[in-house]
Amino acid sequence: MQFRDKQMPRGKMLEIARKLRHLTQKMGAMLLVNDYLDLALMCGADGVHLGQEDVPLAAARRMLPQKMLVGVSTHSLSQARAAEAAGADYIGIGPVFATPTKADYPPIGLDVLRTVAATVSIPTVAIGGIDGLNFEQVTVTGVSNIAMVRAFQEDPRGMVRRINAVLG
Repeated sequence: MQFRDKQMPRGKMLEIARKLRHLTQKMGAMLLVNDYLDLALMCGADGVHLGQEDVPLAAARRMLPQKMLVGVSTHSLSQARAAEAAGADYIGIGPVFATPTKADYPPIGLDVLRTVAATVSIPTVAIGGIDGLNFEQVTVTGVSNIAMVRAFQEDPRGMVRRINAVLG
């Protein structure tokens, strides 16, 4: 699970992150905090996810315990290679399709996604505009994982049924 909020006051974020950490530990799931190293440390998260304009990966590694995962958002093959070379534990790659949350980034499409998955050796997480109508196309690109947000917000039970029907 990734905790991401770009607008909430930091004190409230810490409160929620601590609750999420408790729940994820109880459920045997991992918790990653988007962007904020301090929140990840304070709530005992399993890792942090950094964007291209966040703290550089090398600086984050110096501040974080060795066991904490560090993921990096990438939007191209060159960024994916750079993140892997810099020591990222995994990369997010996208947006695969158009999405209002990444309106400033053009969709990379399935061909770039396939190329990145075949090129880097670290886990890859496809993200951006993935929903119940197109996620099956993403599953055959070779990526390690798929991240979806809106599809679950709109119809969580229906989305779980659809995924289970496709992936068995």
